Amino acid sequence: MSSTPITKETYLEWYRSMLLMRKFEEKTGQLYGQQKIRGFCHLYIGQEAVVAGTMSVIKPEDSLITAYRDHAHALAKGVSANECMAEMFGKATGCSKGKGGSMHFFSKEHKMMGGHGIVGGQIPLGAGIAFAEKYLGTNNVNVCYMGDGAVRQGAFNETLNMAMLWKLPVIFVCENNGYAMGTSVQRTTNMQDIYKMGLGFDMPCAPVDGMDVVAVHNAMDEAVQRARAGEGPTFLEIRTYRYKGHSMSDPAKYRTKEELEEYKGRDPLLATKHAIVENNYADEAWFAEVDAEVKSIVDESVKFAEESPFPTADELYKDVYVQEDYPFILD
Repeated sequence: MSSTPITKETYLEWYRSMLLMRKFEEKTGQLYGQQKIRGFCHLYIGQEAVVAGTMSVIKPEDSLITAYRDHAHALAKGVSANECMAEMFGKATGCSKGKGGSMHFFSKEHKMMGGHGIVGGQIPLGAGIAFAEKYLGTNNVNVCYMGDGAVRQGAFNETLNMAMLWKLPVIFVCENNGYAMGTSVQRTTNMQDIYKMGLGFDMPCAPVDGMDVVAVHNAMDEAVQRARAGEGPTFLEIRTYRYKGHSMSDPAKYRTKEELEEYKGRDPLLATKHAIVENNYADEAWFAEVDAEVKSIVDESVKFAEESPFPTADELYKDVYVQEDYPFILD
């Protein structure tokens, strides 16, 4: 059971935040089809409970780091929809000043540490952030997300070993949506219980139903409390599902319609709404109000992005080196 209580307000915030993630991603898909958003783009639709169940446990001072399916993580961490949408438009007002695009959302203010394009590249970085927190004597944790394909990288094993040895305050989360791009977990490994990979390092590990926001909350709470107590990392395999393809260019022909519909029947947003209604936490008027609020936020983000300027040419050499007068940049 969770030591962080699940209240009426928790359920209402879960619904509101997951609805924003869902509607933002649906609008992103539409805009990509209109070629207003370009480059690589990976939607999070279906996986919202993984992030929502984390946010109800961690503090604003705690950091997140993830791979390139990062829009929902940034929104949940407090990066505005305006900044996120502007970033995908490549505009100067974006959270990465228009230089990162869909896969590279960053916010130092909100401790959103990316948005990383290299598969598994964020895993040692997450441990490094946790090392810094421990070195500085804070009580903060890092939540390091990865996909099921990333656990095949050597850096995964190296990092788990080091994190456990040094008892770093990091929670490693494998968002197992069943497919590494178009390759199913069944085709990549004989041992399909990914969480068991933590056992080789004597690391606490567990599988979690990623379609159930309550299950995610409880598992994350236990892991976070362990990290804050100085007991080190946890590895969670959160089993979830993406309704769309790996990226916007993926028709997802490697799976059946029946499989997709089965997971849609467990939709975390609908399940949360059902729980709210069953417990009389809110009425239809409240849902209508939240729907309108979220629609307004998303619509405003598109307007903001379209009206924002592109970065100027002098931005090209900025944010590359910490030293502003770095002497080895030549015009």
